[in-house]
Amino acid sequence: MKHLLIILFFFALTSLSAQSNRIIGVWLTADKSAKIEIVQREKNFTGTMIWLEMDRDEQGKPLTDTQNPDPSKRSRLLCGLEIIPNLVYKDGKWKGTIYDPESGKTYSSEIVLVNENTLEVTGYIGLPMFGRTEKWTRVKPQE
Repeated sequence: MKHLLIILFFFALTSLSAQSNRIIGVWLTADKSAKIEIVQREKNFTGTMIWLEMDRDEQGKPLTDTQNPDPSKRSRLLCGLEIIPNLVYKDGKWKGTIYDPESGKTYSSEIVLVNENTLEVTGYIGLPMFGRTEKWTRVKPQE
């Protein structure tokens, strides 16, 4: 009986890990202007901008984080910028924060996997129902 409980506990942990890993991959933002790669770091997940439709300014220079409230971070390149630093999986959702480089603001975030190819990403202040939700689509490896 003791061994059966240990085995059941192990399967429950494995199932939870498999559910939380479903967010891993490359996602195209709703406006199709950026690709965000979500990876796992230890128990949490992070998202980094790995592609921008327009990654250079009028002079041909790479775009930087000019709207960041911290002047020392304004020279950081947007391509390669971690915008989702610390998502935690709980109860079928990933929660954490998301940084908007267009405004320089950081919001609370909640991400739901609608299906294997669609994420609903909500950025908000206070309660998620008062936030803004976008649908991101999974990028296939050849894209």
